[in-house]
Amino acid sequence: MRASRRREFTDVVVVGGGIVGLSVAHHLLLARPGAGVVLLEKERALAQHQTGRNSGVIHSGIYYRPGSLKARTVARGRQALLDYCEQHDIIHERCGKVIVATDQAQEGLLEGLRERAAANGVKADRIGSDRLRELEPHARGRAALHVPDAGIVDFRAVCAVLATGLRTAGADIRLSNRVTGVIEEANGVTVLTPRGPIRARQMVNCAGLYADRIAAMAGRGPRAIRIVPFRGEYYELVPERRGLVRNLIYPVPDPAFPFLGVHFTRMIDGSVHAGPNAVLALSREGYRWSSINVRDSWETLRHPGFRRLVRRHARTGFGEVHRSLRKQAFVGALQGLVPEVGMDDLVPSTAGVRAQALAPDGRLVDDFVLEETPRALHVLNAPSPAATASFEIGRRIAERVTARAAMPA
Repeated sequence: MRASRRREFTDVVVVGGGIVGLSVAHHLLLARPGAGVVLLEKERALAQHQTGRNSGVIHSGIYYRPGSLKARTVARGRQALLDYCEQHDIIHERCGKVIVATDQAQEGLLEGLRERAAANGVKADRIGSDRLRELEPHARGRAALHVPDAGIVDFRAVCAVLATGLRTAGADIRLSNRVTGVIEEANGVTVLTPRGPIRARQMVNCAGLYADRIAAMAGRGPRAIRIVPFRGEYYELVPERRGLVRNLIYPVPDPAFPFLGVHFTRMIDGSVHAGPNAVLALSREGYRWSSINVRDSWETLRHPGFRRLVRRHARTGFGEVHRSLRKQAFVGALQGLVPEVGMDDLVPSTAGVRAQALAPDGRLVDDFVLEETPRALHVLNAPSPAATASFEIGRRIAERVTARAAMPA
């Protein structure tokens, strides 16, 4: 079936061309073949931000609070993603990972992680230093968790296949099409773009770094939540030193901070990335220190929760900035996991920016946040593991949208 022509009226407008937005559109058309679906992406290509700049890890679900939306979606989403990759010959691998405790305090946290893994139905075996060296000969630690079901994939490749399927099924994917306004009314929603308005029965906001602004345009949504951008910087092992890492080597994360710490990730192309850190970005697309956006920075600084966040995590934040500005400090953190890594073994790689929701009390929101209005659904917080969970997130959103909209059966 040929892609549908642009129309003044459609059933659903999906805002955002990352993997969550593509998954929503995919599941809408699975549920209602023939429905009118328009997907808007402001960039000239899909998956240009969080989806295309992440570590490519298929997460197992070990870290997430039992009963949370993350925990409930990642297991089913992971399996659905793996099934999709199998069906469409997308290269992927279940390579496993180790979470390494380097001191006594971390050993205690490791046991808590193991218990959380069990509560979430994730296989995680506690291992000693000898078994750790068998799995990762160059890693060092007092103990570790081995998580065999973690994997790797190129999420851009997944998005490319999703987009092809969507166009074949009749979806209208419009690139270079920024949303400039949203008017929600009792009988529909009008999405304004530089190329003209689009009227639809429903809108789904999967705009990632700009999700809060799209919600504000609609005049609804939780204004208290603010997206704060955190840049994650990576280094890459030079080719002749890739043998230092077989698969995925992670530290024990700080339980008070929703980031995993710098770690080693073998990518699906065979390269090995080291990182990311978590540095406050001065622009929502601030992939470098020199990328500064006054509006973005002002919105962050004036948010009441930001000052509380700084007071609560000042030491951690300064440590992240220190590692960002001094390669030696970054390498020092990595040497805690793989002591043989040296300054000359690492070269800078592509950075990413994580869209992190910040609450007024200074809390970094640690779960996915979906907010509904009569004619719109806003995905207001979808950090890691959103890519892994994307097929389940998309399925759930499509189910909600089709249940309340008069769409073709």
